[in-house]
Amino acid sequence: MRQYQKPYVIAEAGCNHKGDMEIAKELIHVAAMFCHADAIKFQKRCPRELLTPEQYHAPHPNPSNAYGDTYGAHREFLEFTVSQHAQLKEWCEQAGITYATSVWDMTSAKEIASLHPKFIKIPSACNTHFEMLQWLCDHYDGEIQLSFGMTTHKEEEEIVRLFEKNGRAGDLVLFNCTSGYPVPFSDICLLEIERMKESYGSIVKSIGFSGHHLGIAVDVAAYTLGANIIERHYTLDRTWKGTDHAASLEPDGVRKLVRNLNAVYDSLTYKKEEILPIEQVQRDKLKYRQH
Repeated sequence: MRQYQKPYVIAEAGCNHKGDMEIAKELIHVAAMFCHADAIKFQKRCPRELLTPEQYHAPHPNPSNAYGDTYGAHREFLEFTVSQHAQLKEWCEQAGITYATSVWDMTSAKEIASLHPKFIKIPSACNTHFEMLQWLCDHYDGEIQLSFGMTTHKEEEEIVRLFEKNGRAGDLVLFNCTSGYPVPFSDICLLEIERMKESYGSIVKSIGFSGHHLGIAVDVAAYTLGANIIERHYTLDRTWKGTDHAASLEPDGVRKLVRNLNAVYDSLTYKKEEILPIEQVQRDKLKYRQH
């Protein structure tokens, strides 16, 4: 008999703050007070470590989304320092929402781990950075979430094996994910959740779903398939400049997503008795009786 856990919703702000701490603060407060999300997640990158010199000095592939003359300058503009992330974490605590961050390189992993967040996320792009994964296993004792976008089954097995070898599989949450912005419904491949549960459900802490699609219907299906942690990109305005805004939910979308998931959670039960009290009133009034 399948047991459902209460849905846990992560509003992924990423870099949708446009490099502005005041926008980041508003993202936090809206996610907490209006959307009632459980967590808000940002990103941390060290562009000079993450990018080759050629990548750093090349122009942004989509100039209309650029915040700098080169891709490196663009990425630097959107970065917050570790002390700014400490401020974000403090604002989250004041607002009653969990702070988290995706880390893209070793320097960022070390910096964010020093803040002792409840969980750290490994994005799909970095899930084969085994040196970073090993460092986190050795030095960070919180939950580690990791997406399986653009990842082969062989790579998946290697990733999970690393966590098992280090005795950390019980702290690992794996996310079904298709890496695209936005992803058409035909490429979401929700039944991968079933495959991941069969392959890893008895090994890891939990299976989640990280969606880059439009709308909120698919997330309910992901939850009923067993992904109790739902992560969605989140912005204050989908028309803002930047790669992720178009594949993000605005506040009302996140609010409705939380509402719908909680309604489904409340609904996924068996009857406690054959005739419920709410039915008995109608049965007495309406049920056919032979005369």
